[in-house]
Order: sequence, then structure tokens, then C-alpha cells
Amino acid sequence: MSKPYAEVIGDPIVQSKSPAIHTFWLDRLGLAAEYRACHVRAEGLADYFTQRRADPAWRGCNITMPHKQAAMVLLDRIDPVAARIGAVNTVVRAADGTLTGSNTDAAGFIEPLLPLLERQHLFRMARIMGAGGAARAIVAALADRGFTLVLAARDPAKARALLDELAPQGEHHAVALAHFAAATDFAFDDRQGLLDLIVNASPLGMAGKPPLLFDFSHAPPGSVVYDIVTHPLDTPLLRQARALGFPAIDGLAMLIGQAAAAFAQFFGAAAPRQYDAELRERLAL
Repeated sequence: MSKPYAEVIGDPIVQSKSPAIHTFWLDRLGLAAEYRACHVRAEGLADYFTQRRADPAWRGCNITMPHKQAAMVLLDRIDPVAARIGAVNTVVRAADGTLTGSNTDAAGFIEPLLPLLERQHLFRMARIMGAGGAARAIVAALADRGFTLVLAARDPAKARALLDELAPQGEHHAVALAHFAAATDFAFDDRQGLLDLIVNASPLGMAGKPPLLFDFSHAPPGSVVYDIVTHPLDTPLLRQARALGFPAIDGLAMLIGQAAAAFAQFFGAAAPRQYDAELRERLAL
């Protein structure tokens, strides 16, 4: 009998750290299973699911760019969270071959912010760059936690439509990505009792992509800077944030958090999170 396996799909896929994460956990738990990477182009996405649906050893897959939305129409069921977000990043195969899509990006993104979110704030604001599949999960997650959002995209109309769809309550704002590239002389207050986030939810800054152009005059004092890019892990945005004294969260925080939720679905066991420090060291090599 073939060994159970799951995998991550995307285009490109070489940059994905998911195989290293899941393999680390499988080894720590002594589970006889595998986690792989599979390069799937847009034109091959339907054939991929047709083939995997017929493979009883396949437990499911994680989905990275650019398939998080396109995959939805190829599945049998979409869970309520993913349906609201309008993107899936995890697909699980049932014994009868039916495929269910879910989204663990929102929970993974929020996980490192939980100590901050446990506090009471007079006001919460997030400036988010990007309007793709990952941004959809982030917008939904932050809107649910009382943030006023400023969403920046190359096409502000796309950002406005995304906000109207996912966060219809609240006074949220859509702007052009270039808005944050130019300096501002806006005089921020001391932000006492406020929580400000700067989030790169785009692929800008990823190896092979242009950098994210963000002028830190747009960052209020005490802002937390969060970049979901994982290749490289230490992005130019995070390096500049730390140099200026801003707290910074790297993409591994979200990646490990969302991977843990998917791991339990694939392999029926909780990810051994007590080894997170060792895992991060390995992934940083």
C-alpha cells in the first residue's frame, strides 16, 4: 500500500517552505507519511485535481499563488470560512474521493498577533498592501477584530471591491499602491492606546519580484510591521522596519500557523508546536 502523502501546489513552487515544515513535524511524530511540492500551472489545475481525486494515498494539498481562487470551482465542498474569504489554501480528500476546500490563512495570520489582540484598544488600524488571495484572508480576519483598513493595490477599484465584499461594515479605505511609496508629512499623534499594523500581503519583495516601495513616513509610531513573504525571510521591508525601531513579524509566523491547521487535517494529528524554535532555525538556513 502506498504511503499517505500531502503536498503543496503553486506556480512557482520552488520557494515554498511547506515541505520542510510538514516533513519536520512528520519526523518528530514518527508518522509514516510524506509531504511534497508539486509545480502546477493554471492550465493544468483541473487535471491535477482529477488525478489526485482518484489516488487514495493522497490526503490533500496546500495551495499557494496563483491558484487560491481558481481551485474553488474544482472542489466538491467549500467550508464557510473559505467561502466568505473567496479563496482556499487547503484541500482535503475524503475516503470517497470528494474534495473539501478550507482556508487556514486567516487563522495563521492572526496567530502571532493574539497577544496584542487580547488587549483593549481605543482604535485599531491596518495598512495592507496587496489585494490577492492572501490579502482576502487578512482583510476578513482583521475586519472581524475591529480594525479600520486601508487597502492598497495597483488597481484601487479592485481594493474597493474587495473591501465592499469582505468588510462591508466600517469606514475602510482603498488607495493606489503608489500612495504608500511617496513620503507624507502627516503628523501622527503618539498613538497611545492604539494598535497600528503595516502588512505586506503582496508578493512584492519576494525573490525574483520587485521590492515593495513603502515610505515609513506612513507608519505611525509603534506600528507593527508584518510581511507575509517567506523567500527571502528577511525582506527589505522588515530590515528597514527593524532599523527604524518598529516591531516586525516575518512570514514564517503566518506560514507555520496556517500549516499547523492543515497538518491536522491531512494527517489526523496535532502539529508538535513545542519544536517551533528548532523549526524556525532550520527554515532560516
